[in-house]
Amino acid sequence: MNAAIFGLDVALLGLLTGHSLGAEAKETPVRNDVSAPVLLNPARVFDTANGQMHAGWSVLVTSNRITAVGPTAQVEVATNAVVIQLADMTLLPGLMDIHSHIFLHPYNETSWDDQVLKEPVAYRSVEAVLHVKNTLLAGFTLLRDLGTEGAGFSDLSIKRAINEGMIPGPRLLVATKAIVATASYGPGPRGYAENVVLPKGAQEVSGIPEILKAVREQAGMGADWIKVYADYGRGPGGKQVPTFSIEELRALVEESHSAGRLVAAHAMTAERMRRAVEAGVDTIEHGYGGTEEVFRQMAAKGIGYLPTLTAVEAYAEYFHGYKSGESPATPEMQEALRTFKYALDSLWVVKTS
Repeated sequence: MNAAIFGLDVALLGLLTGHSLGAEAKETPVRNDVSAPVLLNPARVFDTANGQMHAGWSVLVTSNRITAVGPTAQVEVATNAVVIQLADMTLLPGLMDIHSHIFLHPYNETSWDDQVLKEPVAYRSVEAVLHVKNTLLAGFTLLRDLGTEGAGFSDLSIKRAINEGMIPGPRLLVATKAIVATASYGPGPRGYAENVVLPKGAQEVSGIPEILKAVREQAGMGADWIKVYADYGRGPGGKQVPTFSIEELRALVEESHSAGRLVAAHAMTAERMRRAVEAGVDTIEHGYGGTEEVFRQMAAKGIGYLPTLTAVEAYAEYFHGYKSGESPATPEMQEALRTFKYALDSLWVVKTS
């Protein structure tokens, strides 16, 4: 998928090499004129276009936009520019995390159910503020956040606060509630008494009319993406099975595209991925059970794949005692890696064809 669809503007962050940013910043002049350009003088700049490292380069930022990059002597600087020396640092374009959940924290801290059931939305919003700040400081300047997991439309407020300068954080592309089939997402209903009314981790729908209504509501509120769960562990014994028919998925995609929104589909297995591909979604999330055939179909149609490999590793660490560099990969990790290789091979086949 063409990265241009995300409307990216490049931002730069420093990677520290032996010095803290705070240690460097205390020698930086106070910037009284916020409209003044800023000249960053690092030890080196990494050029992603050719993979080269350039010593002696500078980066000029004007009105929150990069206006010049190149050898320091060739960068024209206004007299009122603020010069920031970044000795022993490397500058590179800001990183992107295209599948995040700022309203969740690691499951080894609190289970998913407990986060949705026991943590008030206001509390989770405070966590989200901390998460976006820490993510920005880690070098990420764009997140595509795929669902608030029970926090409603709260991601829109976090995005607004960032855009208005109230809190620090990366640019956000948000999916708000996400869309799931009735009784096909947690918490419950399995395992709870039938008279217990539970909050839901996403917006439940049944049938095309409710699907269209949910898409229109979420787009109307300001969702940048529409996310749909094409499968879920609602089968016998918790088996992953489809949640929507092809006709339902196609209606969701058509309405989302009509509203100018792209569609991300959570799909774990090959059949559910195939249905989502046939319906015309724009990205597949996870896809751990994907086959070579499905990935070739995706590549041929330009459908993006987000493998979320670190999620599988995190689950192994939290619940199976996996330790990186010490433990053998779990069966789930092996499956995810095998699937990822299918995706890479399929892309190569399509390109060479």
